[in-house]
Amino acid sequence: MTTPQIASEPALFSRDNLLRSAAACAAALAIVGVTVIPNLGRMGIAHLPAMHPHAPRLDLILQAPPAVQIHLAAVLTAFAIGVVLLIGVKGSLMHRTLGWTWVLAMMTGAVSSLFIRIINHGSLSFIHLLSGWTIIVLPFAVYAARRHNIRMHARVMTSLFTGGLLLAGLLAFIPGRLMWEMVFR
Repeated sequence: MTTPQIASEPALFSRDNLLRSAAACAAALAIVGVTVIPNLGRMGIAHLPAMHPHAPRLDLILQAPPAVQIHLAAVLTAFAIGVVLLIGVKGSLMHRTLGWTWVLAMMTGAVSSLFIRIINHGSLSFIHLLSGWTIIVLPFAVYAARRHNIRMHARVMTSLFTGGLLLAGLLAFIPGRLMWEMVFR
């Protein structure tokens, strides 16, 4: 037995969701602007990495540390499930089952990222703020769903998908990081 779509829940392509996505993209550009652009002057234009798109080099994942492998598996799982959850019918048994799986994948991805410290030479970096935010906010989103506060649940889960997966995913393709090496080098 399935539960019908909840009418009070915002649509995937609603004005609010589009504004949130635009704000997340603006934040990503600001982060790149603050972190990458100042270093371009020191590196010089001649030292910018050349971009040569190709089929992903999966051997780099096998050579990566276990924390990176766990993180990548978790976020790819969360991304795939998240797309299904955003598009699919809300409130159904499938939504709840996939939702719990998504929560576990997101939490695994966030916690495993704390052990990945390649960007800042062994220390936490700016991208770990997204991980900390996910670890803190995710239980509130689950609590909102358990209390049938659908509007809050939808808002928080959509923002976690946008910031914790899309924004962080874009940042994973910064030159010098594993995803860049896999696809563009």
